[in-house]
Amino acid sequence: MRNVMIALLLTAGAFPAYAQSTVSPAGAFANSCGVPEKPPANAGSPSPVYPPGQYPVQLPAMSLLGAPNEGPNPYAAGVDFGQLPAGRKWGSTASITTAPDGTIWVTDRCGVSGAGGATCGAPNTAINPIFQFDTSGKLLKSFGAGLFVSPHKLSVDPEGNLWMADNGAHVVVKLDPNGKVLMTLGKKGQPGAGLDQFDAPTDVAVAANGDIFVGDGHTGGGAAIGNARIMKFDKTGKFLKTWGKKGMGPSEFDVIHTLALDSRGRLFVGDRQNNRIQIFDQNGTFIAQWFQFGRPSGIYIDKRTDTIYVADSESRDGRTNLGYGTLAQTGYGFNPGTKRGIRIGSALDGKVTAFIPDPCPYPYPGASSLAEGVTVDSQGNVYGADFLMTVRKFVKK
Repeated sequence: MRNVMIALLLTAGAFPAYAQSTVSPAGAFANSCGVPEKPPANAGSPSPVYPPGQYPVQLPAMSLLGAPNEGPNPYAAGVDFGQLPAGRKWGSTASITTAPDGTIWVTDRCGVSGAGGATCGAPNTAINPIFQFDTSGKLLKSFGAGLFVSPHKLSVDPEGNLWMADNGAHVVVKLDPNGKVLMTLGKKGQPGAGLDQFDAPTDVAVAANGDIFVGDGHTGGGAAIGNARIMKFDKTGKFLKTWGKKGMGPSEFDVIHTLALDSRGRLFVGDRQNNRIQIFDQNGTFIAQWFQFGRPSGIYIDKRTDTIYVADSESRDGRTNLGYGTLAQTGYGFNPGTKRGIRIGSALDGKVTAFIPDPCPYPYPGASSLAEGVTVDSQGNVYGADFLMTVRKFVKK
């Protein structure tokens, strides 16, 4: 019965009509909206499946925490992006960013679906996870095979060097633009809470003076385990300070998933399991917390204009339209009344001015959908890196 109901959902047109490029680099799950092929073993009793647009509970105009679910969308539908090598398709991606030279850098999990663990370990050690493109999608270079266990987010510093947070190896790696390793922070394969250790680091932001900020870490979302702190180092990798712990108060964190600096050097922290962005000065002094951008999986700030782009790929609640009554990890991703998508606004005052909605229908299944990482090019076009195995470009209308 449950499998029949899942089949009804799939044939009812629940998947969105994404725009497609001529030769799509998208992976197997890119248009699945995260709908599982079969219910989990602990699924509850069968429940009705409603056709798209007819689910009786509708999202409000604004979420319970104040994130707008409606707003201007000045972008065309997302088109699959990136000319990959022959035979290669996107794996799960969490990271996309724009370099100072205007090129687009993307990281995926070595062509496979998943996160954490050893997505780039055996048998995938010969597969490159790092790609550089021009804005047309032309591949400029790829590298990184054998360097990482499970790459998470890639950032580019003001000098054009790359910083990879490897949450599978528990290290941060600095590379030059050709893939030469310049520095490693942390102890590979040794997660911990020491001042020379990370536990599943997630992202890196580098200040104009070279100071390094690391989000640590990804372990234990919604639980009491794992690190929940910002680690600060100087440009040589010397430890300077740390702040944060597990919690929900100011300067407390639960899954620091993404970091960004604005034009004034303020540090924006995507405190994902707490469904908020926290803002600090570079000494760790708390400035503000924002809930209006949704559940932040990715943040990019265009320092020319201080426009902030925030990707919400996970917000969900306990409702489902999958034909069964239970979602796994009900507490994880819980952000009631929030539509997934990319919210755009001002990093100066926090006002949300535009919204690229996730075309996947509410209510959402447990998996992520649409962009987990986000960036923008000099023409104002937006790019989203999708856990469901693709990268999309949203061209400004």
